[in-house]
Amino acid sequence: MNNVALRGPIWLASDVHLGPATPATAEAFVGFLESAADEAAALLLPGDIFDAWIGDDTIQAAPPWLAQALRALQHTAARIPVWLGRGNRDFLMGAGLADAVGGRLLPDPALLETDYGRILLSHGDEYCTDDAAYQQFRAMVRDPRWQAQFLAKSIPERLAMAQQARGESQAANQMKSAEIMDVNPRAVEDAFRAGGVDIMVHGHTHRPGRHVLMVDGRRRERWVLPDWDCDHAEPPRGGWLVIDRDGPVLYDLETA
Repeated sequence: MNNVALRGPIWLASDVHLGPATPATAEAFVGFLESAADEAAALLLPGDIFDAWIGDDTIQAAPPWLAQALRALQHTAARIPVWLGRGNRDFLMGAGLADAVGGRLLPDPALLETDYGRILLSHGDEYCTDDAAYQQFRAMVRDPRWQAQFLAKSIPERLAMAQQARGESQAANQMKSAEIMDVNPRAVEDAFRAGGVDIMVHGHTHRPGRHVLMVDGRRRERWVLPDWDCDHAEPPRGGWLVIDRDGPVLYDLETA
């Protein structure tokens, strides 16, 4: 497990799902990046920054929505360290994107060495082990051989495949219970043990909050990052987590 040493207040946000159909979300995210650059010592984005990422070569002819996001990330990374993590929708993000915005790739999982102590950070989808179909898909698309074959296709072919996969995923999720798509308690407990930590942070489930549990007689905390949607949700939603020497605090986009 990779360690990332960070000092000062760190900001974390995930599941922003930027894309061509999310202009209001993008505007809110740009404002968030500006605030992070002013107030944070580092920014961590552990997955699903983009609604889909079909390869770093898309940067070369970025559509307007993507160019805006890349510029905002560049401006932030010029002022504070920015770490980019892979999620279930943008698992193909690589060094090309990180270099283009002046950021760094975030290992998943990562052990953060913060002013508040050691914290386990991940995107979170690996803990949803009750969803067997998704875990099979996850193993397939993270296989280097599958990725090489996918990236060898043209950008239009990749885009069509991504759109088809997204549609199939949305249809399948409508048939699944909320419990199946949430984290599995045993998987969470195993992660606490493997990391040797008392605090875990993840996104993915779109169920923001703080969960207190006992594992092996020790009190642990699981913090879940919010997802963002200022275009289709009413009221709009989004938020982030701040961790400083006093501990984690969740902030809501509408009330912060």
